[in-house]
Amino acid sequence: MSNRVRISSLFALMAILLVTVGVVQSPSLALAIFNLCLISAIMALGINIQWGYAGLLNVGIMGFAALGGVAAVLVSKEPVAETIAVGGSGIIAAMLVAAVTIALIVWVYKTMKGRLRSVLITLIVIGGYFAARYFFDPAVEAIESTDSAATGYLGGLGLPIIVSWLVGGIFAGGAAWLIGKVSLGLRSDYLAIATLGISEIIIALLKNEDWLTRGVKNVTGLPRPYPVPYEVEIQQSPAFQSWATYFDMSAVELSSIVVKLAYSGLFAIVLLIILLLCETALRSPWGRMMRAIRDNETAAEAMGKDVKGRHLQVFILGSAVVGIAGAMLTTLDGQFTPGTYNPLRFTFLIWAMVIIGGSGNNWGAVLGGFLVWFFWVEAEPVGLWFIDLVTSGMDETNPLRLHLLSSAAYMRLMAMGIIMLLVLRFAPKGLIPESRR
Repeated sequence: MSNRVRISSLFALMAILLVTVGVVQSPSLALAIFNLCLISAIMALGINIQWGYAGLLNVGIMGFAALGGVAAVLVSKEPVAETIAVGGSGIIAAMLVAAVTIALIVWVYKTMKGRLRSVLITLIVIGGYFAARYFFDPAVEAIESTDSAATGYLGGLGLPIIVSWLVGGIFAGGAAWLIGKVSLGLRSDYLAIATLGISEIIIALLKNEDWLTRGVKNVTGLPRPYPVPYEVEIQQSPAFQSWATYFDMSAVELSSIVVKLAYSGLFAIVLLIILLLCETALRSPWGRMMRAIRDNETAAEAMGKDVKGRHLQVFILGSAVVGIAGAMLTTLDGQFTPGTYNPLRFTFLIWAMVIIGGSGNNWGAVLGGFLVWFFWVEAEPVGLWFIDLVTSGMDETNPLRLHLLSSAAYMRLMAMGIIMLLVLRFAPKGLIPESRR
C-alpha cells in the first residue's frame, strides 16, 4: 500500500469514528473531541520536528505548553489598574535591574579573562540579585494583597486573544533557546532529564507567582477569538431560534455546535498552515540535512555541518509550535489553570501520538494526535458500556460488578497500552512511517 493511499484510508477511518460519536452520543461532543484533536495534532507536529527531524528527546512539553497559556493571559486580559498603581513601578524597576545585570555579565565575560572575570561575574550576580529583590518583593506583596480574591495580579495588554497564539510561540521559542544553549550538548538521556526538570520548574513558578497569573487561583473569563460568538448572544436571535426549530434542536444545543464549529475552523487553519510549513521544510535541503544529522552526527559534522547549531534551531522551532498549541488550548478552555499541567501524564500522551502515528512523518504525527486523543476521551465511556454489557447478567449489588464499573476510568490507560503494543508489534515505524526519498 502506498503512503498516499494509507494516509487517505486512515484519515477516512478517523472521520468515521468522529461521525459515529456524533450520531451515537452527540454532535457537540464529537466537535469538542475534534477541536482537542486539532490542538493535539499541532503539539505532536512540534515534537515530530524535534524527534522525527533531529532525534532530540524533549520531555518538557508541558512547560512549553504552559508558556503558551501564559501568553493567552498576558495578551488578552485587561490590565488591572489598582495593582499596576501599587506595584507596577516596582516590577519594572526589578526587570530593569535584571536586564542591566545580564548585560554586565555578558560584557565582563566577553572583555575579561581569567580569575578576575569569574570574581566580577560572581559579584555582579550577587549584587544584581539583591538589588532586583529590593524592588521586586515589596511590589509583589502589594500586588497580591490588592483584592486577591478577584484580581491580585497585573492583568494583561487587552489585545485580541488570537495574537497570543503567536506570542505563545515566541515565549516557548525563547525559553527553548535558553534551555538549548545550556543542555543541547548533553547526551540524549541527559537532555530528556534536563527538559523534564526545567518543565517542572516552569510549571512550579506559574503555580506560585500569583502576581503574574494568579497562580492556583486561576485566571478565568478569557475572551474568545474573532469570529467565535458567545452562545447567549446568538441564542437571542430570532433567525437562530428558527434554525434551531428547523433542525429539531434546542437553541442551547445548536449554539454549542455553532461555537465549536467556529473554533474548529480557526484551529484547522492553523494546523494546515503549520503542516504546510513542516512539509515544505522536510522536503527542502534543510530537511535532508536535518535527517542526515539525525542518522549520523559524526559524518554530518565531518562534512562541515554545524550540528549543535542545527539542533538548537530545530529545538526552538519545535518548542514554538508547542507554545502555539498551548495558547490555543487555553483559548479553547477560556481559562488558565496551572494546576492542570501534568508533565508526566500529558507528555506521555504527546509522545504516544508521535510514536503511534509515525515519527519523521508529519501526516503520521497529525494522525497520531487525532487517534490517541480520540481514544483517550472515548476509552472511559466505551469501557463503561462494555463492562455494563458483560456484567448485565449479574445482580445490581454484586461486588464484582460494582468494582468493575467503578474502575472504568482506568480503561484509558489500558487502551493506550494496548494501542501502543499493537502498533509497535505490527507497525514498528508507526501507522504512517517516514518515507525515504
